Amino acid sequence: MGSATLAKIRRDAMTLPEPERAELANSLMASLDGIADQDAASDWEAEILRRLSEIDAGTAELIDRETFRQRMKERIGKS
Repeated sequence: MGSATLAKIRRDAMTLPEPERAELANSLMASLDGIADQDAASDWEAEILRRLSEIDAGTAELIDRETFRQRMKERIGKS
């Protein structure tokens, strides 16, 4: 697809109402994801349940929002 074609598609897309642009953006992003991992949903559910169990048991290390933000800043190098 040449850049002229891309420019036309972009111009046309920008005239769509916001909900339709959001739907288009979602479809485009999903097309880049590749093949879905069939086990991902069940793996995430198991992980969520494991973490909730740790919280309920009092064995999880809980942190406040400000501590979380600071740790994330440090990890991505934006201190």
